[in-house]
Amino acid sequence: MVLTSLVVASLVTLACAGPVAQNLVVHEQINSAPNGFLHTGPASDSTVLNLRIALVSSDMAGLEKALYDVSTPSSSLYGQHLSKADVEAFVAPKPETVSAVNGWINANGLSATTISPAGDWLALSIPVSKANSLLGAQFSFFTEQATGKESVHTLSYSIPASLKGHIELIHPTTSFASSHSVPKFSTPTIVPPRNVTSSLAVPSSCASVVTPACLQALYGIPTTQATQSSNALGVSGFIDQFAQTADLKQFLRTLRPDLPQSTTFALKTLDGGSNPQGAQNAGDEANLDIQYTVGVASGVPVTFISVGDNFRDGDLEGFLDIINALLAESSPPQVLTTSYGNNEDEISPNLAMNLCNAYMQLGARGTSILFASGDGGVTGSQTSSCSTFVPTFPSGCPFLTSVGATTGIGPETAASFSSGGFSNVFAAPSYQTAAVSSFLSTLGNTNRGLFNRTGRGFPDISAQGVNVEIVSGGSAGTVSGTSCSSPIFASVISLLNDRLIAKGKSPLGFLNPFLYSSAGRAALNDVTSGSNPGCNTNGFPATTGWDPVTGLGTPNFAALASAVGA
Repeated sequence: MVLTSLVVASLVTLACAGPVAQNLVVHEQINSAPNGFLHTGPASDSTVLNLRIALVSSDMAGLEKALYDVSTPSSSLYGQHLSKADVEAFVAPKPETVSAVNGWINANGLSATTISPAGDWLALSIPVSKANSLLGAQFSFFTEQATGKESVHTLSYSIPASLKGHIELIHPTTSFASSHSVPKFSTPTIVPPRNVTSSLAVPSSCASVVTPACLQALYGIPTTQATQSSNALGVSGFIDQFAQTADLKQFLRTLRPDLPQSTTFALKTLDGGSNPQGAQNAGDEANLDIQYTVGVASGVPVTFISVGDNFRDGDLEGFLDIINALLAESSPPQVLTTSYGNNEDEISPNLAMNLCNAYMQLGARGTSILFASGDGGVTGSQTSSCSTFVPTFPSGCPFLTSVGATTGIGPETAASFSSGGFSNVFAAPSYQTAAVSSFLSTLGNTNRGLFNRTGRGFPDISAQGVNVEIVSGGSAGTVSGTSCSSPIFASVISLLNDRLIAKGKSPLGFLNPFLYSSAGRAALNDVTSGSNPGCNTNGFPATTGWDPVTGLGTPNFAALASAVGA
């Protein structure tokens, strides 16, 4: 779902010194481009590549231990989230690493700039001719067949043997990220008047159209306004998706008339991002994400973070930039929801691990990071043909919370498109090994050989994701997808944080160790029916306990509040 592109510029000036002779060793390589990408020829020598170099951090294992210490309810350090300086001390590369890598770059007539708060990412521009020689690579043009978008990659690259242990990866090289498809907006037939205030009983209309009132009744989400101004909810915006204030006003006027008419959201931009207004600029995804945070997390300050096209992180297209921007803040938002992603096999394992480590850094600071799991069932982020199950990214990262989708009200069942499965890059983390083992035991030999039984399982949780009503471009309609589910669950977490902060307690931060604990599991509504078919199979079944369709289940606000002491 991450949109891939590479800005190809003409070479203006660059030192013409030839590459210094080095003993090169292959660092990353793949046999061929992923399905859906077609090699269209070598890149011209003058094409400029904006390369990004990840340096080896000084103590990432120490940061992981610190993350679990502050995120595990049974730990004596629970809730004592790390400061910006604390995190950077773990992440910053050793001086000898910085010296060795910059020495290599400078010796070849180039210079790099630091693009991350801890100094673990560098950026440099280099023509293809020099990159091919310096890295022992063959940079070429590849076209994504579904969209016609062209980008530059190589199937292999090398680094000097002396820099092994100093360089984690260089990109864009062997990663191929496909375009993200936003939810399809459909205008329903005339819907009978809805009861827009919640009650103990779930309105019958919620079986066909989901509104904030449905979520309040179904999950017990309070309508009372949050009170803590320091409590913040961030909403990620990518691929020129723009959230409209006029659409939000119409949405709230119709579906949340109890909220003040002045209710709106703040805007943060990076990489040249913007948020132009007008019906012609309405983005269904952006409107969905804003309307189901502002309209569900009543009174919580919401910020739309619009990432433009001037990426500093290359073909990650802002996914690393947005995390680095938040890491640079003294007080990042306590919750971040993102409705974008892509297939795990389109990202090199090294790149996936490094981006995952960036999420670990933000989680250690006290931010709950939620991602939509994807909309292709076991076929990946979007429905496609496959011979083995396709896990999505970053849902396989163990340091974030992946959100699947449900449908129906009596009871809820798994949405058939809800992406879920097991990572081929990340092993199952300790917090979920018991839950995953139990599911695999129940599954038996079903789908054997089609997925990695030792991988990190996802999603972790779920929420409603079918026929969710929004307003876009001045018109009401419905959308479906796990991109509905992530902002809904993020709103629940933000409301819990509001109560915790009001009591002088820490926000929840990284959620998973709590969610998989006995107290966390008991505070969720287990979803036990449905499946996520694909690859000519029925996919995985939703079962009692955790499953790779709906995770541990959907929120029960009162039970969650009790479990976390809110």
